[in-house]
Amino acid sequence: MHCTLLHAVGLARADVDLDALLKDVGSYAQTVRPFILTFDRPSVGNVAVEISGWPGSPFAEIVDHLTQATMRRGAAFTAAPSRYPHMSLAYTSDGAEHVEAVSLRAALASIDGPLSGTVLADRLHLVEQWHDGTQIMWQSIAEVHLAGMPA
Repeated sequence: MHCTLLHAVGLARADVDLDALLKDVGSYAQTVRPFILTFDRPSVGNVAVEISGWPGSPFAEIVDHLTQATMRRGAAFTAAPSRYPHMSLAYTSDGAEHVEAVSLRAALASIDGPLSGTVLADRLHLVEQWHDGTQIMWQSIAEVHLAGMPA
């Protein structure tokens, strides 16, 4: 599971001063206490099946800082920050326009019992991500722990 914070579209790791970025993000992370995100029942969106989470405020603060830090340390890119905590469970691809979204929503709604759960957000994973239209792939750059968490 992961909760995407920022897609720096058009930016590769070679375009960024990684040492400076990691120093900036690491210093900031030591000011952020780990927090709990609660995720709800899956829903069908335009490009993915996802689960939304709350509270949004600590998530949004981290997204804002990472966006600003990346802008300070890299080449030009398009920032596509997440606007709310969410985890994507499945993405659309060719043929998705033929999926019956109403039927899929009904199937999700018919699952008995609670589907919400909590996740401790205690670290940030910085990755280089790319996709070929079929698969999303990534390579780890660094794992940055939030305040008070062992490295």
